[in-house]
Amino acid sequence: MNKELIVTAGRVLAAPDGAPLHDGAVLVATDGTISAIGTQAEVVQLASPDVDRWDFPDKTVLPGLVNCHIHLAFDASADPAATLRNTDDVALLAAMTERAGQLLDAGITTARDLGDRGGLAAQLRNAIGAGTAAGPRILTAGAPLTVVGGHCWFLGGEVTGDASIRAAVADHAAYGVDVIKVMVSGGHMTPGGAAMWEPQFDARQLEVVVDAAREVGLPVAAHAHGTDSIIACVEAGVDTIEHCTWLVGHPAEGRYGTPDHVAEMIAAAGIYVCPARSSNWETFKRLDSLLDRLAWMDRHGLKVVAGTDAGVTGSFFDDFARSLGLYARAGWSPARVLAMATTEAAAAIGLADSIGQLKPGFSADLIAVDGDPLADLDALGRVRFVLARGRVHLPPAASGSQQHAAAGG
Repeated sequence: MNKELIVTAGRVLAAPDGAPLHDGAVLVATDGTISAIGTQAEVVQLASPDVDRWDFPDKTVLPGLVNCHIHLAFDASADPAATLRNTDDVALLAAMTERAGQLLDAGITTARDLGDRGGLAAQLRNAIGAGTAAGPRILTAGAPLTVVGGHCWFLGGEVTGDASIRAAVADHAAYGVDVIKVMVSGGHMTPGGAAMWEPQFDARQLEVVVDAAREVGLPVAAHAHGTDSIIACVEAGVDTIEHCTWLVGHPAEGRYGTPDHVAEMIAAAGIYVCPARSSNWETFKRLDSLLDRLAWMDRHGLKVVAGTDAGVTGSFFDDFARSLGLYARAGWSPARVLAMATTEAAAAIGLADSIGQLKPGFSADLIAVDGDPLADLDALGRVRFVLARGRVHLPPAASGSQQHAAAGG
């Protein structure tokens, strides 16, 4: 069981759309939930005499960050699939555990893993939940559903028709996934499979996926780069669209299809969009086109949430803050970008009633950063303290940045 603890800070931001609380404090109960938030004078009186206290007089405390799209089984190398093939399950689980620690270092207290091998992410999720491993709360999809020889077939999620789809969803549910992932379009990591812009499933097949998932109470996250695939996702009623790139041909051609009526359908259906862009967005050859598409989606009211596709080539687990710079570059306010990575992200993954803000009864997921993220998003890259479900984690950069008074000391 956790110990009761109190975190104080010069500035406490309970939610991205709220006013900062100066000289604030958060009291955490022994069960890892928030029991009180307010001024230090108010909250300290509520704490037990032997409370474990962490003081950050020159920092901002805010909700822990949420990364809606990662792959702990991939190592971000030039060929993650090859590395995966050459790594046995024991070594892979150890590597995934290390990467989970890197997520914590970056202030990520919840992450959605959208494709792994052999249910290892679920094993890690359970170990973290039990306190035998350090990491964020993990929601896992297991092996994504794909066609035979399709995108990421090597993860073990190949299906061949309606009966096979239903059986795969039932099997996934039986070993405890949190979400069903389906590869609606191809991708660049699978030689010989469908191209990024080419559909692998049509709307009718996707309806089978969605129906089977609903029967076992699970949401559906759909990988879709091509415009045709995105349209199929909307028609089938998925919960989140991953990437949502709007491609109509090879990326080198720079052709995108952005039909207004489809964007309006996505917005009306309340489907969340996760572009899954990594921190290397500044090197994109067609950055202006990407920014234009983000602006277009914004004009149509699409709900966009943060994710990085961490694990694929060049997308690392410890640089979440830099990835958020893309949306600042698109002209979105710091408060709105922060919401993408907290309150909106929590809603997208079905946890709006327990994470994403600092509120009594919510999970004690919070971070302390140098600076004010509402004025400068780069502050999110200066994480000095992390609480994940009430458990303390000190990033490598935390040395000397906090004042800690242990119980009785």
